[in-house]
Amino acid sequence: MAGNRWIDKLEEHPDHSSWYVDRFRKMAAEGVDLHGEARLVDTMVPRNSRVLDAGCGPGRVGGELARLGHDVVGVDLDPVLIAAAEVDHPGPTWLVADLSELDLPSQGIEAGFDVVVSAGNVMGFLDPDTRRIVLQHLAGVLAADGRIVTGFGAGHDYPFDEFFDDVESVGLTVDLRLSTWDLRPFTTDSDFLVAVLAMRR
Repeated sequence: MAGNRWIDKLEEHPDHSSWYVDRFRKMAAEGVDLHGEARLVDTMVPRNSRVLDAGCGPGRVGGELARLGHDVVGVDLDPVLIAAAEVDHPGPTWLVADLSELDLPSQGIEAGFDVVVSAGNVMGFLDPDTRRIVLQHLAGVLAADGRIVTGFGAGHDYPFDEFFDDVESVGLTVDLRLSTWDLRPFTTDSDFLVAVLAMRR
């Protein structure tokens, strides 16, 4: 039976969240470039833009966007990851929230985000039954001319064509398809997708 893959992973390996946090802390300490996603998002909006980091994990992307001068809200369903984000990247608003039940106004956060970023294979971890719901929620918090940028790999049982169908079904359109965060073109052979989405006019 399908479900949220992150929750499934935690049920199988209860220490997975802590391992994940430590993994990225070690990579950062070693000087690994972890900011490709943030660089792309930063080019999409003016300085001081409102950014929602949807499925923010320990704050790697949202923290860098805040450092670059944006107003960032990050949400993730894993409280261990949110706690790490608060420690490692103070400044943004970090919230424990399930994207399939996202209700930012109930947590005092207004809609109207200039960009929503969902990196780190978040789309691939979603319960298949909630994929369209999540896309609807993300579309619902956008500013009138806002955009969503998301990236995930082919190994998550979410075929790219199925994703594109889901995008269309919720009133979004694909503005740009890439195969990497450093702007390489998307092809039929690509095993990773970076998609920039906007509301259909």
